[in-house]
Amino acid sequence: MALSRFRRDSGMNYWPGFVDALSTLVLSVIFLLTVFMVAQFFLSQEVAGKDTALTRLNAQIARLSQLLSLEQTGKANLQDEVATLRASLGAAESERDRLRAATSQTPAAGSGGTDKLNGQLDLEKAATARAVAQIENLNEQIGALRRQIAALEDALGASEKKESASQLRIADLGQRLNVALAQRVQELSRYRSDFFGTLRGILGDRPDIRIVGDRFVFQSEVFFDSGAATLRPEGRAELDKLAGAVIALEKQIPSDINWVLRVDGHTDVRPLAATSPFKSNWDLSAARAISVVQYLISKGVSPARLAAAGFGEFQPIDPGTSDEALAHNRRIELKLTER
Repeated sequence: MALSRFRRDSGMNYWPGFVDALSTLVLSVIFLLTVFMVAQFFLSQEVAGKDTALTRLNAQIARLSQLLSLEQTGKANLQDEVATLRASLGAAESERDRLRAATSQTPAAGSGGTDKLNGQLDLEKAATARAVAQIENLNEQIGALRRQIAALEDALGASEKKESASQLRIADLGQRLNVALAQRVQELSRYRSDFFGTLRGILGDRPDIRIVGDRFVFQSEVFFDSGAATLRPEGRAELDKLAGAVIALEKQIPSDINWVLRVDGHTDVRPLAATSPFKSNWDLSAARAISVVQYLISKGVSPARLAAAGFGEFQPIDPGTSDEALAHNRRIELKLTER
């Protein structure tokens, strides 16, 4: 009772002051928590931005690994990429240091959040260290590739010089070969002319035997009956003369000239009779050419100097359809040519 009277008598009331002090303290704590939360928000944004930057760096490193296979064509671009990566990593490290300094200034009330941020920063540091190691490895590979490219360029230059010299030699040899072949062709042409002249003298001037270009042409009726491939006696007599001329020719032409007497069989366009032993005009023309070749061989002509070919009705010399035109197309041709 005495105390109550004392307080009432003194007129002093401490409760409002206590409330003010408590309010001030609460506001201060709220302010500090607000500052901490804002700081945490911005720091988390910064860390997220750094994670994105590190992801981008890893993607760039992967792209560089692919570009290594194209070093010869993209050396300059690869160097620019590496320089960009190094600059980006330097910026990331500076930013990380700034974040670490900002974190160290965070109020103690947020120690749990700070530990989390430190852990994220440690992960970022480890990722950055791996990126730096990868870049250094890429630099070593790029240097090795440059050395290989330089060696290849030297080898390529030497190869190009050698190839140029070889091409000159080939061109020279080709020119000399062409000259030699031209000489051989001229020699063969001369022997062909002499051979045809000899045949003309032996066979006489007959309308069914003529020279067309570089070929000696016999009408088929000289050797064969219609639709047959067996030599007639008159045809054998003509081939006896031909065999003697070919044997004499073999002795005249030098052995280094590779020549053959080609015997070509031709027919007209009329189809064969149903009773014919041949399936087509092509078979008939080939059989006739082979009959001539076999007979010449039997008379002593070297088989190595003879060739037989059948053309059927597909190489006419007279496009007409008269009996005379058809007779012209039924023929045996002799051609002295290179093998």
